[in-house]
Amino acid sequence: MIRFDRLFVWLGGTIFIGSLALCVWWFVVALGRRAPAAGVRPVVWDVLLFSTFAAHHSLFAREWMKRWVAAAIPAELVRSVYVWIASALLIGVCVFWKTIGGEVFDVQGAPAVLLAIVQLAGLALIAHAVAAIDPLELAGIRSSSSAAGLQVGGPYRLVRHPLYLGWLMATMGAAHMTGDRLAFAIMSGAYLFAAVPFEERSLVGSFGDDYARYQRRVRWRIVPFIY
Repeated sequence: MIRFDRLFVWLGGTIFIGSLALCVWWFVVALGRRAPAAGVRPVVWDVLLFSTFAAHHSLFAREWMKRWVAAAIPAELVRSVYVWIASALLIGVCVFWKTIGGEVFDVQGAPAVLLAIVQLAGLALIAHAVAAIDPLELAGIRSSSSAAGLQVGGPYRLVRHPLYLGWLMATMGAAHMTGDRLAFAIMSGAYLFAAVPFEERSLVGSFGDDYARYQRRVRWRIVPFIY
C-alpha cells in the first residue's frame, strides 16, 4: 500500500470513529432536548434524509456494485471508500435533521434505572460484537480480504446479528423518549430489520454451507424468540 493509500484509509477510519461519536452525542444531547411538536413536515424531511443514508448501505451491499467499485479503484481501498461515504452521510443525518419535537414519555426512578441498564447492555453488546470480528476492517483500515472469517461464538451464539440487537437496545431504551429520539430509533430499527434478509443472502454467498449451518444452529436473527 502506497503512502497516499495508507493516509486515505487511516483518515477514513478516523472520520468513521468521529461520525459515530457525533451520532452518540447527537442522540444523547441534541435529540433529547425538549421542543414543541413541529408537525408532519419535519418527519417527512427526516425520513428522506435517513433514507439517503440507508440507500447507500443497501446499494453498496449489492454484489454488482461491489464488482463495479472494485473495477474502478484499487481493491484495498474499496472498503475505505464505502466507509468515507457512509461516515459523511451519517454526519449529514446528524447535521441536517429537522426537529420533530414532542415528548413520548419521561420516566423516573426505578424504571429509568432499568432502561439505563438496557442501554448500557446494548452498548456492551455492540462492543463485544465488533471486537469479535475485525474493528479495523469495519473502519475501512484493513481490506475485507484480510478480515476474520465467520464468527459464531460469543454474542453470535445469542442471535446472528448481535450488533443490531445492541443498537435497538441502545436507541429504544431511552428513559426520556422525545419525538426525535423515537423517530430515529424507529427509522434505524426498521432499516435493520429490512436489510437483514439481503445481508444474510450475501453471507450465504460468501460462507456457503458454513453460514447455512450457523443459521440452523442460531435461529434468531436479531431479537431472541421474536425475529
